[in-house]
Amino acid sequence: MDFLDFENHDLYFDEPLSTEDTAMLDLAAESYPEPETEEILLKLHNRLNDNLTIIVALYRFYYYQHRYQDTLDIAEKALKVSAVKLRLRVDWTELTEDHLGMGVFVSMGLIRFYMLGLKASAYVLMRMERIEEAHARLKKIVELDPADQFGSSFLLKIAERRLSTEHARQHNVESVCNRI
Repeated sequence: MDFLDFENHDLYFDEPLSTEDTAMLDLAAESYPEPETEEILLKLHNRLNDNLTIIVALYRFYYYQHRYQDTLDIAEKALKVSAVKLRLRVDWTELTEDHLGMGVFVSMGLIRFYMLGLKASAYVLMRMERIEEAHARLKKIVELDPADQFGSSFLLKIAERRLSTEHARQHNVESVCNRI
């Protein structure tokens, strides 16, 4: 599957917003990083709960504020919303190439968004030192993207290195404790 094929595919930000909502989104951008930015984005999100443009704006806001748990929560929301739009009736852990293939009939751009959302959530998990959870997500992406068009294998190698270092450290501690 060519995840980089952008011809004739809608992207998440192609979903139209009303003039009023666009003005509010612009106001949020202009007011960044003031506290009212979050208020505006949350007001938009409460009204347009499944709009991916608003979800991505919230994700970016939280990420750049280093509010990683909020970032992860909104990344999870992006995965859920895009899965519903793609008619994916499985959790990411059960996702297969066949599921992605069926999703292409709905929207290749949305499949790409879903996969990038999975990668973004893995990255945030790594920032939160939740390496095993990040590793599982990255491993799934690499499994579904053997050509590595999303560039996830690099992050997967980092996660694997961190896990092996952590396991070695735990083994050393156990060895020392056993000798005492």
